[in-house]
Amino acid sequence: MGTVIGVVGPHDLVDDVAAVCEEQPGVSTLRLDYDHESQAPAIVEAHAAAVEGWLFTGIVPYMLSRDAEVLTRPAEFVDYLGATLLSALVRLQHEGQDVTRLSIDTLSTAEVNATFAEAGLPAGEVRTLPYRPKTTSQQAVAFHRKGPAHAVITCLSSVHEALRDEMHVLRLVPSVHSVRVALRQLLLSAEGQAQEDAQIALGLVEVENGEGLLREAAALGGTLAAFRGGTHLLVTTRGPLYEATGGFAGLPMLTRLATDNDMVRVGFGLGRSAAEAESLARRALARARRIGPVAAVLSLRADTDIVLESAPVARAEEQSLSVIARRVGLSVSTLERLQEARTAAGDEPLTTREIADRLAVQQRTARRMLHRLELAGLAERTGNLSSGSSGRPLTLYRLTL
Repeated sequence: MGTVIGVVGPHDLVDDVAAVCEEQPGVSTLRLDYDHESQAPAIVEAHAAAVEGWLFTGIVPYMLSRDAEVLTRPAEFVDYLGATLLSALVRLQHEGQDVTRLSIDTLSTAEVNATFAEAGLPAGEVRTLPYRPKTTSQQAVAFHRKGPAHAVITCLSSVHEALRDEMHVLRLVPSVHSVRVALRQLLLSAEGQAQEDAQIALGLVEVENGEGLLREAAALGGTLAAFRGGTHLLVTTRGPLYEATGGFAGLPMLTRLATDNDMVRVGFGLGRSAAEAESLARRALARARRIGPVAAVLSLRADTDIVLESAPVARAEEQSLSVIARRVGLSVSTLERLQEARTAAGDEPLTTREIADRLAVQQRTARRMLHRLELAGLAERTGNLSSGSSGRPLTLYRLTL
């Protein structure tokens, strides 16, 4: 079974980088190109289930995706330093450009200076704009336009497009060596993730009416069997369980089963062998019994227990805010402000930005809150809305708490 790598970058780089990756036996690629770097997070989010790892053609789309918290698989980017930057300097010299008077974006000042020193070139008049979170292509274009006439080295296709008719601009492209180095590191990370995801996840389920359990097991990519004392045994692996629980945050199947049962207890154990997983599942189920009639616990090695869900399940409008707060891990005051936002919006969905503004938090924090509410059945995604800028599209949510 091969490894599928998602290659993300501009149109003219993706095919070349993918071709180098496919030279590696057992590697196939999913070629995903964009028109602008800001589209990278949405591309990653849309295709996450189809790949074992991500390889970005440069640091900017990688950082944008990382900061957007959409990287659920191992990821690497192709480095443009060393041989890549040196070859660009040689090319500029051949084109008659003064390589001691340049502006360079994305690469760090220290690394640029080190490359120039290695080449025996002075770097005193070389201007750099290192990549920083929230740095936009418009800022990079403005940076390059400053100062007297000079050549430009950019890592961004959008900057190259904006400047190529007015300045001598060279866009860095990844060298074959750099791609191979990045791919080697990515394959090592992907192999480690695959081994971790393949850990056995064994669940012991106590429920009055087992109807629906088979469907829940299938959703987890697992199997279901009868266990001792009327308990059901659910066997899957870490990867599907991690995805279904939103990173071990909550267990939606518990809520669904509790709609028809007054008692649902689930204990999951995660181990390197079936025996270890069963032992941990027993410990988890014992703790779930102590919590109450509706509870789920995940037990890991090193005496670590994670309560996935422990509140009585009721219709959202019948639950007190204190109960909801315990379920989703948010404060009562935050939930009150979310309720105010829902009332003000009426039947209209809200964007992540609108919710972040109302709560006076960053959009990243708002997305995490909404994800918790979604897992608890208290919010639902209704689509995406263009942000009107170079940022990622804004997700629309309808609050039901």
